[in-house]
Amino acid sequence: MSTTVVSKKRISVTAQFIYAAATIIAAVVLPQICHLAGAALHMGTSIGEVLLPMHLPIILCGILAGPYAAGIAGALAPLASFLMTSMPTKIMLPFMMIELAAYGVSAGLLGKTKLPTLASVFSAQVIGRAVRALAILFVFYVIGSKAVAPAVILKSIPTGIAGIVLQLVSIPLITWAVRRKEND
Repeated sequence: MSTTVVSKKRISVTAQFIYAAATIIAAVVLPQICHLAGAALHMGTSIGEVLLPMHLPIILCGILAGPYAAGIAGALAPLASFLMTSMPTKIMLPFMMIELAAYGVSAGLLGKTKLPTLASVFSAQVIGRAVRALAILFVFYVIGSKAVAPAVILKSIPTGIAGIVLQLVSIPLITWAVRRKEND
């Protein structure tokens, strides 16, 4: 697969809305599929922490639809999931909303550059995790809430390696296929 850009056309507001809506749906459904698989495999809900199923559609939306659609989807998907499924937990909800919005906005902005998609995805992953880390540190040290300890920042990286790799492999492939299809 070549790293050359096939197409980075501007998309309409209607198309961005459709991308955002589809992304929110995917970001709610994919974790549920992971939880069902986790239950079937006697892994519980930890499979979601490993595969990061909400992150993939948000970053993909950023690359394909831009920062507005993906930023909004990133902020709203965890809230929609929480309201429908009580996941993520109430304590983690604001951090997930901030993190996924950061993924969406950064992937959308990076997707407009001449960077290869792989580099855009990796950079968005780093930015999203850094923003989440800053939010957790702010709440812990500045606000003084001990609800989420800073140790969760370092724990989440090795736990989510499989999901990170899955995103690094699948998002460039999906992006290439979508852009190729758009040009046909």
